[in-house]
Amino acid sequence: MAKRKASVSIRECVACGCCMKVCPRNAITVPKGIHAVISPSLCVGCGLCARECPAGVITLEVAES
Repeated sequence: MAKRKASVSIRECVACGCCMKVCPRNAITVPKGIHAVISPSLCVGCGLCARECPAGVITLEVAES
């Protein structure tokens, strides 16, 4: 089974921090309130952030090996 990772569309992100609050691995930061940044090494692809994002700008993608 392929591993998934979250990805954020930085141009559309509103930096609300909702995704950061629900991430069980603390893989998401919102530096300087500009846009969310997801750490690929910490992300486990659970999808909680994508479900919580009010702007709908987080997607789950197949991670490259």
